[in-house]
Amino acid sequence: MSQAKPWGGRFAEATAPEVERYTCSLDVDRHLAMEDIAGSKAHARMLARQGILSEAEAQAIVEGLDRVADEIRAGTFPWRESLEDVHMNIETRLVELIGEPGRKLHTGRSRNDQTLLDTRLATAKFVRQWRQALVELIGVLLARAKEHCETLLPGCTHFQPAQPVSLAHHLLAYAQMFRRDVERIDGLLPRVEVSPLGAAALAGTTYPLDPAAVAAEVGFGAVFANSMDAVADRDFLVEAVCCASIIMMHASRLCEEIIIWANPQLGFVRLPDAYSTGSSIMPQKKNPDVAELMRGKTGRVYGDLVALLTMMKGLPLTYNRDLQEDKAPLLDAHATVHASVRLLAGMMASMEFVPEAMTRALQRGYINATELADYLVTRGVPFRDAHHQTGAVVAYAEGKGVGLEDLSLEEIQRYAPKAGPEVFDALRFEAAVSRRNTPGGTGPAAVAQQMAALEMWLEAQGEALGVSY
Repeated sequence: MSQAKPWGGRFAEATAPEVERYTCSLDVDRHLAMEDIAGSKAHARMLARQGILSEAEAQAIVEGLDRVADEIRAGTFPWRESLEDVHMNIETRLVELIGEPGRKLHTGRSRNDQTLLDTRLATAKFVRQWRQALVELIGVLLARAKEHCETLLPGCTHFQPAQPVSLAHHLLAYAQMFRRDVERIDGLLPRVEVSPLGAAALAGTTYPLDPAAVAAEVGFGAVFANSMDAVADRDFLVEAVCCASIIMMHASRLCEEIIIWANPQLGFVRLPDAYSTGSSIMPQKKNPDVAELMRGKTGRVYGDLVALLTMMKGLPLTYNRDLQEDKAPLLDAHATVHASVRLLAGMMASMEFVPEAMTRALQRGYINATELADYLVTRGVPFRDAHHQTGAVVAYAEGKGVGLEDLSLEEIQRYAPKAGPEVFDALRFEAAVSRRNTPGGTGPAAVAQQMAALEMWLEAQGEALGVSY
């Protein structure tokens, strides 16, 4: 009989070496070792409270698991691929350290609910780290916005100059995107923090377990409602990596703007040296490699999401070995998202904006044309007529190679006869921005309201975490 495996009693032959290599998950799930130990300690204590283990046995298990954790931290733990995964490595070492009590740890549970508890604990830890990094990034964006309330630049639609906006307003738009990411995480966490321990393999267990006690000890607010669903569910992972994908999408959009703004033809920003690289052949180059890599890594996280969705789409209830592949996408998404958001915060904090370049850009693209149309409406011209007249003025100015503000009153009146001398006040870029004070707009009063609301939100985040932003 093949007794080397914990499940080997039923088998007469050893597993083929190539099968062992193919099915071993240790290179991935060893990253969840501390979560596995935390769940096992909670399980052992619960077993003692329920009279399934003695207090002495539970204490020996907990102390043995602490010794295992110390070995893992010290790098002296004897990882063995022949034991397949993190769970059997830890349990085997526990038995080596404390003897017979270690063999009782697995009472009332299966690797199915055990591994899922580990994964839920890791997911909760990861998304909380994303949340913290996002809040810090939002704080950076707010701080930079406060510096640039009077800096104007072209706002675009279709990537064409559309209307002047303040840089503060532009940066706050990204702050709102990342705030929604925080809110998505807050909505996700209650669905992550559900303990599956007690579902066992799929049908529950005959032992009088107390799943709620385990959930409380590991910091979860709920327990499973159906044991079959409990071991088969990976919705929380799909949701977490979906959140990761949206975070990266937002980061990629901001990186795209940084890349464009850093091009000397615009020159809206000067890249910080610490977040740039050079060329091996062109001495003048200063490349936005961090922003470009972040943009590229977004596709990698999307791939993690697609991998999970594809893995799940055809699985019958309950546990299937396909689910062993659930952790690699999570770990990859976590490593990418956490590093990206932190780097983005550092890059934005040290980015140098160039207001004079933005001012020069305002003078290209006739972005005060809407102001002329709105002005004509105030003179009694129906909007559609005002729009048509303004288009004719723009075409005339474009033919001359000048801005609307550079035309004479007579030239404007040739196409917009109701225009008066005050039209030139309306065409000022500063005036165009200052008039847009409707809620959420780019006007100074509206931007001040946005910043005040975001500051209050950040203060609330800080109070919850005991830090200040």
